[in-house]
This record gives sequence, C-alpha cells and structure tokens, in this order.
Amino acid sequence: MPRPLKAFKTREGLKSETPLQKPEWFKVRLQEAERYKTIEGLVGQHKLATVCQEARCPNIYECWNKGTATFMLMGDTCTRACKFCHVKNGNPKLWLDPEEPHKIRNSVQVLNLDYVVLTSVTRDDLPDEGSDHFAKTVEAIKTLEKEVLVETLTPDFKKNQESCVQRMIDSKVDVLAHNVETVNRLVPWVRDPRCSQEISLSFHRIAKKLKPNLITKSSIMLGLGETQEEVLDCMKALRDAKVDVVTLGQYLQPTKNHHPVVRYVHPDEFKIFESKGLEMGFRFVASGPLVRSSYRAAEVFIQGVLKPHLQHKEKEAHVQL
Repeated sequence: MPRPLKAFKTREGLKSETPLQKPEWFKVRLQEAERYKTIEGLVGQHKLATVCQEARCPNIYECWNKGTATFMLMGDTCTRACKFCHVKNGNPKLWLDPEEPHKIRNSVQVLNLDYVVLTSVTRDDLPDEGSDHFAKTVEAIKTLEKEVLVETLTPDFKKNQESCVQRMIDSKVDVLAHNVETVNRLVPWVRDPRCSQEISLSFHRIAKKLKPNLITKSSIMLGLGETQEEVLDCMKALRDAKVDVVTLGQYLQPTKNHHPVVRYVHPDEFKIFESKGLEMGFRFVASGPLVRSSYRAAEVFIQGVLKPHLQHKEKEAHVQL
C-alpha cells in the first residue's frame, strides 16, 4: 500500500496532511448533452465499466458527447504501486478474462463510439505483460462494421519491449501511447521503483523504429514538485524519441495516502508549455489544468490526421470490389 502522506518527501521537504485548496480558476464545467445521456444510460443498462466513470474524469461530459470512451483491461489489480495512482496493487496470479476482448467490442458497438482508448493495469506477472491481450482487444474492435479509431495506453512492457510493441503494431492499433508521468528527478517519489524514464523513452524509440509513421503519445502530470526547466527537459526527451503528441495536466491527489499536490499550476504556465512543445516539433500539444492522458482535443487532432487516410483506404477497397 502507498505510504502515509506524512512520509512523502518532495523537493520542498515533508508535506503536511492538510491538502492544498483548489484555486478559483480550477473548475469543471458540466456539459451534459443528448449523446452523453444516451451513453450514460447504455453504460448503466448493460453494466459496462469505463475508466471515465471509475476515475471520475473531469472531461467525461466532453468526451461522451463526442463519442469517445476509455476502458481498462486485465482486471483491477496492478502489479506496481505508483504513488499517484488509486488503482489497488497486488498479484493477479496470471488471471485474465479470455472473453474480455469480445466484451469490449460489444461495448464499443452498443455505445456507438467513434474513438476508443484502451488502458490497463500493469501486469508484470504475465510473460508478455498483457500485450497479446491488448492486441486481441484491438483486433476485436477492428472487426466492427463501423470504422473505429483505437488508441492504446499501455504499460512499459519492460521485459521484452520490442516483441510486445511489435504485437501492438500488428494489431493495427491507430495510436500507441505510454506515459512518462513525471519529470526524471521525481520518478523515485512518484512512480513504482520498477519504472524509469529511460524505460519509458525506450518504449517510444522502439515503436518509431518498428513503424515510423505510427502516431505515438505520452503524458506528464504537473504539480508534483517539478520545475519549469525539468518539464521542458522531459518534453525534449520525448520529442527526441519522436513522440508525436504530448498532454500535460494538473495532478490531483486521489487520497491522503498518495503523493500530495505540491502546487496548482496556473493556466498561463500550461500555455507556455503548449507553445514550447509546438516549437520543439510535437504534432500536437494539449496542455491545461483539466487535461488528462486521454483528452478530447488530442483525439480530435488525431482523427483529423487518420480519418482522411481511412476514407482513402475505404475507397480503394470499394474500387477493388
């Protein structure tokens, strides 16, 4: 289990158990619309599980209104214990639901989604760390008559990155994402000891080596005690690994037993990171307090890149018929 809050250290020293108050400008605007209500009703009716609801994502209204949802694969028990994450940790003992790829496919069909994000707990207990299960889920979704774009936000696959990433590419995934989460200096305080920035960057370098035109994506949380210079260094490292899309958002402490929020980053500072990221050569930067790994603005950009290509493929197939 995560250590008590009083035991956490940051660059500013031990933090008290009194959490920081959210500033006035940190607000979530509710945007319930017809499609959101439809998806909410279907999720309840069919007892579907989405990360959007379980993680209480502040962007659920925007995403569901536009036909995007995120699903978590391979159970609710993670083999790692990152200090920012609310998912329970332990040993799943090789358990997998072989029907899950088909269940997710059916959920996507029922919800009539256009863009699906698949994420998961980390599964160090599995020989392939779950890459085949991920790939089978992508392949199942791709059998739908409706063209659906699929993004996967995967663990680092540190045991055998090349073969695992290749399996993901073979599944015809549209976007391959893996998060560095925080700046290099804070990794020991924020992520599980088995994680490292170098392992995460290696994931992205391998993906681009195996498929240079694949869209890759990563995310950084702010407010954990990082400096502006460290954030820019982290972004540059991602860009050097040829990552296409980066998202930056405000970290929020899930419980008092998790890493504290050291500060709330002002929207103006997020704008600076967005501008600097575009200067570095990222194809798209989503940067703001409410931005999350799966963020609708980034997905709109990705759809704009991929949809014309998909439509061209459909026309080619029709001509061949």
